[in-house]
Amino acid sequence: MSKAILVLNAGSSSIKFTVFDRAGGALAVRYNGQIEGIGTRPRFKVRDGAGAVAHEDAWENPPLGRGHAHALEMLAAWLDPHLPEEGLIGVGHRVVHGGPTYSAPTVIDDGVLRDLESFVPLAPLHQPANLAGIGATLDFLPGVPNVACFDTAFHRSHPKVADIYGLPGEYYDEGVRRYGFHGLSYEYIARALPELAPELAGGKVVVAHLGNGSSMCAISAGHSVDSTMGFTALDGLPMGTRSGQIDPGVLLYLMQEKGMGAKQIEDLLYKRSGLLGISGVSNDMRNLEASDDPRAAEAIDYYVFRIVRETGALAASMGGIDGLVFTAGIGENAAGIRRRVCEGLAWLGLALDPAANAAHGPRISAPGSRLAAYVIPTDEERMIALHTLAALAG
Repeated sequence: MSKAILVLNAGSSSIKFTVFDRAGGALAVRYNGQIEGIGTRPRFKVRDGAGAVAHEDAWENPPLGRGHAHALEMLAAWLDPHLPEEGLIGVGHRVVHGGPTYSAPTVIDDGVLRDLESFVPLAPLHQPANLAGIGATLDFLPGVPNVACFDTAFHRSHPKVADIYGLPGEYYDEGVRRYGFHGLSYEYIARALPELAPELAGGKVVVAHLGNGSSMCAISAGHSVDSTMGFTALDGLPMGTRSGQIDPGVLLYLMQEKGMGAKQIEDLLYKRSGLLGISGVSNDMRNLEASDDPRAAEAIDYYVFRIVRETGALAASMGGIDGLVFTAGIGENAAGIRRRVCEGLAWLGLALDPAANAAHGPRISAPGSRLAAYVIPTDEERMIALHTLAALAG
């Protein structure tokens, strides 16, 4: 007999979910899927553990303010007859920001909810959606324990010098510091290295989580040492629509000379910059690679340039580098981006195996390469399920 764990990743317009069966000591995917288009016309799709479509549905958008609640109600109604007889052990939630308080997965109660709400200013586009998912789950699955799993927690092992800014100390004490994100993805990779790349497990590794949201992390002996994202998920690499690193003087210029307010700048940096902003074509790497617009090529050039540059910086933070791991949507699937990054790191002794790279790895560095390179698919949902089990076990 088995019980199930529901993992939720609630975004601003979508809810991704996975149901894991816990049979014995193993976790097996029972169902996964998403509800997308929340706020417009929601579409619901579920696949079973073998990848076959188990359910599809769509509906008109519910009254304003009930988008996430209604979506979770629909999900709960579908799940009820499809769960094992023993039901749910718990629900694990991806929560983008744990602030300076939370360094480990935490069972959610009223006090934790108040803390998470206080972190909304630190992640204004992500945290409210995470909280909406939690609130809806508490309403529609009463009595089932909920666990918050934080994208910032893995980076709490940073030395303080990697997290401070050149500001008066009281700002650090108030929480203005470098947090780092995508921690659930990096933690999964760190745990996978002993099996998939044992020669790197105890070494110095740069992991490139490349997707619509992109960042990189320096992992030494399994622990995060430094990362490209900072106080918010805007810093570091250019992303699909986010700017990445930018001189704060640019923001002062936009305010003082262009008359832009905070909301306009927020919209610019989060939604109209990055690959989309540079190219004017798309935020999707597949579209950029297929385009003959020179601005699309320029966006790709800048993306690769920043990845190469940040690899060197993260290697410096660790005092060396033994390997490079590509993960997430672009990292796992864009062989051309990986090739260009590896060519840019030839000075580190990285030699690419073209055939292995075209086959998407797992090892894509050539025999004899001084620096090992791998492609390892991430699995944040499984990481959340494991954390949920551990938190509920105390």
